[in-house]
Amino acid sequence: MTEERSSGILLHISSLPGKEGIGTLGENAYRFIDFLAETNQKLWQILPLGPVGYGNSPYQCYSAFAGNPLFIDLDLLKNESLLTPDDLENVPLFSRNKVEFARVEEWKYPLLRKAFDTFRERPFEDLKAEYYIFLNENSWWLNDYTLFMAVKSHFNGEIWMEWEDDIKFRTKQAVDKYRGLLSEEIDFRRFMQFLFFRQWLKVKQYANSKGIQTFGDLPLYVSTDSADVWANTDIFELDKELKPIKVGGVPPDYFSETGQLWGNPVFKWKEMHKRGFDWWMARLHFELRKYDLVRIDHFRGLEAFWSVDAGEETAMNGKWVPAYGHQMLTKLKGQINALPLIAEDLGVITPEVEKLRDDFNLPGMKVLQFAFGSDPANKDLPHNYTQNFVVYTGTHDNNTTLGWLKSLEGEEKKQVKRYIGKNNKKALRKLIEMAWGSCANMAVIPLQDLLELDEKARMNTPGIASGNWDWRFRWTQLRSKYKRNLKELTEKYNR
Repeated sequence: MTEERSSGILLHISSLPGKEGIGTLGENAYRFIDFLAETNQKLWQILPLGPVGYGNSPYQCYSAFAGNPLFIDLDLLKNESLLTPDDLENVPLFSRNKVEFARVEEWKYPLLRKAFDTFRERPFEDLKAEYYIFLNENSWWLNDYTLFMAVKSHFNGEIWMEWEDDIKFRTKQAVDKYRGLLSEEIDFRRFMQFLFFRQWLKVKQYANSKGIQTFGDLPLYVSTDSADVWANTDIFELDKELKPIKVGGVPPDYFSETGQLWGNPVFKWKEMHKRGFDWWMARLHFELRKYDLVRIDHFRGLEAFWSVDAGEETAMNGKWVPAYGHQMLTKLKGQINALPLIAEDLGVITPEVEKLRDDFNLPGMKVLQFAFGSDPANKDLPHNYTQNFVVYTGTHDNNTTLGWLKSLEGEEKKQVKRYIGKNNKKALRKLIEMAWGSCANMAVIPLQDLLELDEKARMNTPGIASGNWDWRFRWTQLRSKYKRNLKELTEKYNR
């Protein structure tokens, strides 16, 4: 990793403004990059870009590889004559503050189908040449994903473990049968992935042209109800009926007294080791083409993971099981040398996890909202850490920093007052300055903190299944004083 000092903003694509009810890869993404460049930022951090399932969590996607079709910008399709101006004349009045996921999908998918029909019926020679190159380069994951989504639609959204046995167990006859039966739906799903990646890679290219690195996020686990598990059942802990035997999570921690039970099937690391980590290698290389930097979420699970029996109701009764992360990262390093990865090393971190991180010179994470819960030796206080870290005020799982400051009690409140005062908005600004002024090579804040927003703008509350991930900002909130302060801080602290 580079030792150059840098800073940036954490903002997911879904949170961008725009008339389509959800942030897209169109005009507002480019405008956000312009804002980053104008304020001398070098990083744009986002959450996973996959197609979300139940609860709309980007950490529970139908694929570790596919993109979310809801992020496709329809105005760009109109500009390429895949849609007409009439198609976009009567856009529903969506909330500007929150993503209404179901309403957006109900309105947007018919228009994406119309674009697909137009694409098939008209020449579009250059676009079709690009499309066939995309299919050729991505068939290794795209074929399984598009079949999975088509069959899922055929069975009215049922999870794949409840499908008819022949296709659930992927017999050759069933795979061939459904590929034929659902060929049109499969082609539509392929087309949407083509549009998504075409638009995303142009956004990335524009960011890079402005000196900004895209900073992606790779969840350690994949969703049970995903093409990844269905197509690779031999690398997950599943029973004879292909249901999870063991699931992932974390023991009781800062976020939850009973731990976090994610429900994702855990990996069979021995089996993956035998296969040369082929699935993981493909995934890592894919992510490193998609982004400039990649954060590995729940990095500690590469050293040892919390394994819980599938029938448990909380994550309290689990055990740590060794993983093969060192061998896997050694193989990756042999292929690409420097690893542009960041280790999400929050939670229960042991010397073994720190060694795994440091053996590959990966930056870890420091979160200032965790810095005041003990004494001046707290590892998240800037005077106690070294350069190879990314420092945050808070993450997508934290309250906004203003919301957190307002909720403080007891000793933590006293410690905050001791370091940054008691006026909440002034304390927030001081905390941002503390991040920018620290020795950490990278400093990142959620946009909510720059905009001084309270808990109503929180992105996610761990352990709460619904009502998350829907926050959006408006351009009127990004006032000139916030831009000016950000630029001045960035210059002042050589970022």
